[in-house]
Amino acid sequence: MRGYILPQQFPAQARAQIQALSSSLIRDVANSAMNRTDVVPFWFGESDQPTPSFIREAAAQSLSRGETFYTQNLGRPYLRDAIADYMTRLHDRAIASDRIGVIASGVTALSIASQLLLSPEDRVVAITPLWPNITEIPRILSASVERVALNVHNGRWTLDLDRLLDALTPNTRMVIINSPNNPTGWTITDEQIAVVTAHCRKHGIWIMADDVYERLVYDTSRRSAPSFQRHCEPDDRLISINSFSKAWSMTGWRLGWLTCPTGLVADLAKLIEYNFSSVFEPVQRAGVIALQRGESEVEAMRDRLAKTRRLLEGALMDLPGVEAPEAGGAMYMFFRIAGQTNSLETAKRLVTEVGLGLAPGSAFGPEGDGWLRWCHAVADEAKLLDGVERLASFIRKNR
Repeated sequence: MRGYILPQQFPAQARAQIQALSSSLIRDVANSAMNRTDVVPFWFGESDQPTPSFIREAAAQSLSRGETFYTQNLGRPYLRDAIADYMTRLHDRAIASDRIGVIASGVTALSIASQLLLSPEDRVVAITPLWPNITEIPRILSASVERVALNVHNGRWTLDLDRLLDALTPNTRMVIINSPNNPTGWTITDEQIAVVTAHCRKHGIWIMADDVYERLVYDTSRRSAPSFQRHCEPDDRLISINSFSKAWSMTGWRLGWLTCPTGLVADLAKLIEYNFSSVFEPVQRAGVIALQRGESEVEAMRDRLAKTRRLLEGALMDLPGVEAPEAGGAMYMFFRIAGQTNSLETAKRLVTEVGLGLAPGSAFGPEGDGWLRWCHAVADEAKLLDGVERLASFIRKNR
């Protein structure tokens, strides 16, 4: 028929920026073996324990009451107030509830914060290696990302502060700092925060602080990691991202929050409406109870992570050719094995040869290649040691 256009002339494709995104290499490894009972998995960043029962019961009671309707875009006032009270106590700084938006997961908060601030061709600087979602989201918005890599110095993950400041030029729109860091566990210091804050104020650079792991620090003298919240004023260009996923073992609930200057809140509400409208109320009820009654659970999580970190670190350092730098927090050991330079290939071989599931370091950027991430948020130490023995077997076979 005259004028008929063949489908091949206009193929069904996403726009170029989406096609250029990297898929998750963690999922690449895990999806191939998630149903195998002979694999011991440590690839995902979550505790192997379910959400505490009193949190689950709060959601169940909400469901029983029939609280299944739309809620406010920014979250129910009772949850925003509870978050504000919690953060005020945690950081010894008054943080008002009108600066807080309840978000359907930490990663959604990262996405919405980027939508709030980034335009095509904006320049973003990120401290890496880093969870890939954080660096890919700006690319979805056609912004560019410059990576400033952490170093290993004296057996510990460290930041070259001068290099970061050099990268934070006046034409930089945003710096992204995840501390404690996924995957390395590197944790920024108060002194470094003060320097970065002053530099960003001078040049009008936004700071996006991914604080999801802030409670998971190994220093028992601290309630949380050093925080930009303690150094910034309410109207500073700071957006803090947080989540219930890690410290309260609520990964599947998809509940987080975003703290920002009041000047952004009206536009934040618009973006929430156009992204997910509102968070399911039973999930919000669970969040309130987690904040009000969950401090002992957070402390138990911290104690358990410090113990499993020491156990895993000691066991790994007994293996030949293993380098496992020290870190200040999170729930991961980021390590490498001498001679294993292709982390994706190594992670896949660990699954097929010894049934050990780890995340490939290259999933966190090119500076992570050759490294592996091991999530040690496990309750059963025997499971952890079984994994170490499987790794030892792999090393013996490949020496």
